[in-house]
Amino acid sequence: MTWLLCVLDGVSRNPVTVTVAYHVTPGREADFHSWGWAVLRESAQQQGFLGGGVLVDGEADWHVVYRFDSDGSVRAWENSVTWAQWAARLEGLGRETGRRSINGSKAWFDSQTVTPAAPRPPPKWKLWFVNMSAVFPPVLLFNLTVLPYLESLNPLFRTLLLCLSVTAIVTWILMPRLQRFFKKWLYPPLQALRGRHKRRTA
Repeated sequence: MTWLLCVLDGVSRNPVTVTVAYHVTPGREADFHSWGWAVLRESAQQQGFLGGGVLVDGEADWHVVYRFDSDGSVRAWENSVTWAQWAARLEGLGRETGRRSINGSKAWFDSQTVTPAAPRPPPKWKLWFVNMSAVFPPVLLFNLTVLPYLESLNPLFRTLLLCLSVTAIVTWILMPRLQRFFKKWLYPPLQALRGRHKRRTA
């Protein structure tokens, strides 16, 4: 993991630790977690990178922490085209709510104590259950209330209308709510981690 990168060389060059806070969209925590670590893997290719991590604090407050050997290295990364591309991918996952930069080593070692491991994806049977719970109600509703009036319509267009309507309802209405409702059931390790972090900071 990137936490293990050596920091001794950066100590003599006044290393900088940057903590960026994000408010994560409910139900997208696992996606944001993956995004954060992907960004850190990319930043590890930049000159002067010393390490980083993704921290969770509360239900929707997350932090991406990265450390470089100097202010110049930090600015080079934050002004790079690569960072801009990754920032664009954040749309829909969350929004930045603040950032701070600290010079020296103390903040770096303090921040490592709450670094979570990447959550495992839910078992496929759980995903199947959630998907079925989202798809079955609108399909049943359309079969009982709408499709009987469309029997004269071409089967191709009738099926297309059913698919368009059901996928729209599932995507924008049912699935986000089901993901929030089943969040603790789908990602129990992530929820346990949050509980441990809250007890640490209490």
